[in-house]
Amino acid sequence: MRLPDSLRDELKVPLGFLLRDTTKENIVKHIPNDSYIITVGDATTEKMLAFGFAPSLQVVDGYEKRGKRIPPQSNATKLYCDNPAAQITQQSIDIIKQAFSSKPPIQILVNGEEDLLVIPVCIFAPQNSIVLYGQPNEGLVIVPVTHEIRNKTKNLLDRMI
Repeated sequence: MRLPDSLRDELKVPLGFLLRDTTKENIVKHIPNDSYIITVGDATTEKMLAFGFAPSLQVVDGYEKRGKRIPPQSNATKLYCDNPAAQITQQSIDIIKQAFSSKPPIQILVNGEEDLLVIPVCIFAPQNSIVLYGQPNEGLVIVPVTHEIRNKTKNLLDRMI
């Protein structure tokens, strides 16, 4: 499924709370105990690992702000998928579902771009999930996965072509 131009501006709006002060102390305030933590993005995953968190699901692509980098190192089980820029592939959705039915931690290494995978992650995440992703040059977005978020992201996915 491809991202139509009509959705681009809508997707620039954070799905959750935008945290500008991304210190460990500030992030911890927004993550309830026993949360299933999901990170999307290399810098976000690396930051959470450096802070001593072990995200249950880490979705990375080896890029940061369009520049190639080494993916965050973690002892997570690795899964792989192809997901070209501005798309969400069925393979990516299937791997995300597989990750949620596997013993955490899991790291999905995306060949392509992981940005839009926040959408299916929010749709299929288990209860008590918190999704974290970066908002470039602004901060960290924290998304508690609620019924409302599932509906919103399902609607976004349904509007892709």
